[in-house]
Amino acid sequence: MSDTIRPDVGTRSTSRPEPGSTDAGCDVNFPCRDGASAKPVTAAERAPAPLPTGFGADLPPWPDIDFSEFGATEVKPVSRIQKLVGSFLSRNWVTIPHVTHHDEAEVDALEAYRKGRNEAGGEVKLTALVFMIKAVVKALQAYPQFNASLDASGKNLIYKKYFHIGVAVDTKFGLLVPVLRDCDRKSVTELAVELAALSNKARTKGLSLPEMSGGCFSISSLGGIGGTSFTPIVNAPEVAILGLSKTQARPFPGPAGAVLWRQMQPLSLSYDHRVINGADAARFTQHLATLLASPETLAQ
Repeated sequence: MSDTIRPDVGTRSTSRPEPGSTDAGCDVNFPCRDGASAKPVTAAERAPAPLPTGFGADLPPWPDIDFSEFGATEVKPVSRIQKLVGSFLSRNWVTIPHVTHHDEAEVDALEAYRKGRNEAGGEVKLTALVFMIKAVVKALQAYPQFNASLDASGKNLIYKKYFHIGVAVDTKFGLLVPVLRDCDRKSVTELAVELAALSNKARTKGLSLPEMSGGCFSISSLGGIGGTSFTPIVNAPEVAILGLSKTQARPFPGPAGAVLWRQMQPLSLSYDHRVINGADAARFTQHLATLLASPETLAQ
């Protein structure tokens, strides 16, 4: 959601039949089928066609099947939120050249520090996610192309000097993405309080549109559920999104043949390849890993 729940200016595309097409109309630049002579094309016929469902792709229609022929069924309407999210996710998936870079970060130091803070009886329970938000902000500062957006023309790249982070929240109504503003200016404790409040609003349909707007970068965490990696869809007009899967204990070779176990956090970074290249994606996740190894600096 975030900035995705916003009608954009519709892009129009032009198309013409391929040679030998079975289309009834003929284009002056292509002969009609079966040798028929070409007819002049009026200005109205030359006008750009509305954006098709497949964004210009010649896709077959969606199957219209009566599933009750095969067994018992139940029909439930798609919720308004699902319709909104689905339409924007479809647009983003079709129009953005997605690449997902998979990496991992050792989080033993982070978990020890976080648990120590919580056991000391702080004001609020600190989750790993708030430290990740702080790490993402520092990575955005180091790699500003990740904190940018293409304008509507696609000719200009807008670099943002603010750091508003969207966090996907799974609700019974669908996926919502509240935005935490000015994360560079807030402590992990402040972020924890704000994230808990916004997440509760999301689950009770209490979010306002401003609370879901203006994001620079999004985080989608499945760590509390499971999985080893996934491919999150970029939340346009943002140019990247970070997916977090469940932390895994993994063995690594130690001195004298010893086996060392480390807690590894999977990182799945999807990005818009028009703006970000693979090398920068690798540098971004490696920088995240370095930052997460020093949680004290993130807590400042």
